[in-house]
Amino acid sequence: MLYYSMLDLNFVRKNVGLVKEKVEAKGVHFDEKVFEQIDVKRRELITKIESIKSKKKKLAKEIGMLKREKQDTNELETKSKELSKDIAAIEAGLEDVEKKFHDFMLNIPNLFDDSVPIGKDESDNKVVREWGEKPAFNFDPKPHWELGEINAFLDLPRAGKIAGARFALYFNTLAKLERVLINLMLDAHTGKNGYEEVLPPFLVNDLSLIGTGNLPKFKADLFKIEDHNLYLVPTAEVPLTNIHRDETLAEAELPKKYAAYTPCFRSEAGSYGKDVRGIIRQHQFNKVELLKFTAPEDSYDELEKLTADAESILQELGLHYRVVLLCSGDLSFSSAKTYDLEVWMPARQGYLEISSCSNFESFQARRARIKYKPAAGKKDFLHTINGSGLAVGRTVAAIMENYQEEDGRIGIPGVLQGNFPGKEYF
Repeated sequence: MLYYSMLDLNFVRKNVGLVKEKVEAKGVHFDEKVFEQIDVKRRELITKIESIKSKKKKLAKEIGMLKREKQDTNELETKSKELSKDIAAIEAGLEDVEKKFHDFMLNIPNLFDDSVPIGKDESDNKVVREWGEKPAFNFDPKPHWELGEINAFLDLPRAGKIAGARFALYFNTLAKLERVLINLMLDAHTGKNGYEEVLPPFLVNDLSLIGTGNLPKFKADLFKIEDHNLYLVPTAEVPLTNIHRDETLAEAELPKKYAAYTPCFRSEAGSYGKDVRGIIRQHQFNKVELLKFTAPEDSYDELEKLTADAESILQELGLHYRVVLLCSGDLSFSSAKTYDLEVWMPARQGYLEISSCSNFESFQARRARIKYKPAAGKKDFLHTINGSGLAVGRTVAAIMENYQEEDGRIGIPGVLQGNFPGKEYF
């Protein structure tokens, strides 16, 4: 089945210049000549087929009428067979053109909202706001992996023996901290933030990944199960978005809000040498994901609310962070607008992304064919929004570094102390 309606096709036809401008501001080349050539050829072939089918239909009526009158129909039936051959030949050509058109459209990224700043990379991102204060130390803060070794609850060498590089073994208190944080996040989002908790499959098929924009563009980042049409989830965004694939929701159901915990699996293709130490960039990591299905006119308000929901976890944990609006060149393939939440990491004296909150507008909904029915009006594609609420491993690392003492002990944030009775330090 073809999925070439990732962007509204009529919009692309009427605004080729604008599409080229926005796509290339994302750092992706858009060849408008190739698009127009394939689109024109495809429409020509469809028109030809429809014309011949119309002639064949008229012949069928004539043949039926002549047969009722018991007249000879051999000549007309021969013409009808020739038309059928013509249709088959053109359809074979159309199939090839459709595939080229489908592949071309499938690889066009989403267009970004006008509020997104134009830029090439993260250096052009815009800091929107900050929360909290950076912790002050009278000693040189240690990185989280050294703190893990000192306290004997993070073992990276043995994880490497078991699975290879970019895996981690947590023991005792650190293992419990990861579990406690997952519960804290889920309880906050399903309680005061009003999300519906979901425990989705951790394996998804190719249609699910096409729907969210992970395929075909980011195939190299995925772990595929050999001899099966199944992939390990790179994020819960994939199964959550596809809950309503091929469905139409009632407007009264919106916004529909889901929260889910999953382990996430990524090959980290192209990130060699980047955050190789510690637990920042792993092949396997835990994450709590937030996702909303919204009416188009509400989606940007809902993005702000979802971002605030993700921020609330950092605030509960007392971690200093900033909110950054991504520029065009730093946006993901599917996003129309993204805020990154960046937590302060004392050892690196810099910020680390801990959540990305994005509005995809109708991009994913078109790929996955998810619509809504307004109380008055025709069915239309809804908007999807998602964000990490939060990346759990990075939250663990942030707590370790921000709450460390000179002797290597790690203080327990107040909101977590009830989970560690009688303890002030991990």
